[in-house]
Amino acid sequence: MHPLPPITKALILACVGFFCLDFLLPEVKYWLALWPVQAAAFMPWQVLTYALMHGDFGHLFFNMLGLYMFGAQVEQYLGPRRYLTLVVVSVLTAALVQLLVTFAAGSFAPTVGISGGVFGLLLVMGLVFGEQMVIPLIPPIPMKMKVLVVIYGAMELLLGVTGRTGIAHFAHLGGMLGAFALMQLWRRPKKRPPLRRVH
Repeated sequence: MHPLPPITKALILACVGFFCLDFLLPEVKYWLALWPVQAAAFMPWQVLTYALMHGDFGHLFFNMLGLYMFGAQVEQYLGPRRYLTLVVVSVLTAALVQLLVTFAAGSFAPTVGISGGVFGLLLVMGLVFGEQMVIPLIPPIPMKMKVLVVIYGAMELLLGVTGRTGIAHFAHLGGMLGAFALMQLWRRPKKRPPLRRVH
């Protein structure tokens, strides 16, 4: 059990709050969900706001569980500013990948949920805490975190290519891709400015 640091707590409260708002005012989802670019309802802000909306209670519950399980530890490791940047980048790259997929498929279905951000956090857990032992809900087998990341990444790719589950599997992979790229950027050594000769 991890204490909830401020950004993780704020994200969970925001998602729960918007879920309640959606329950009271269903038209909110029309404006905040991520619609495909070919749909008349698409608006630029939706590449971020879709993450605050969720389809049903089960969708919300498992995403909040993921935020709690991975977010608290990653936020404590990165600090609040970089952690928030990581979540936003993961959500954005997940949205961009999903827009490409829906455009290629000619789909007009909207996308909701912070799953892309959660998968970004999962990827970082594998990079930073890869040797940590975990027991996931599915499958309930002890394994190293890096093994869990590989299994989930492979499952998302397989289901995205072959499945018709109504789940945005490629968006999840997009969130992982964004998180990976950002972590590589942060890990690059900073170039020191050349020494100037003093005459």
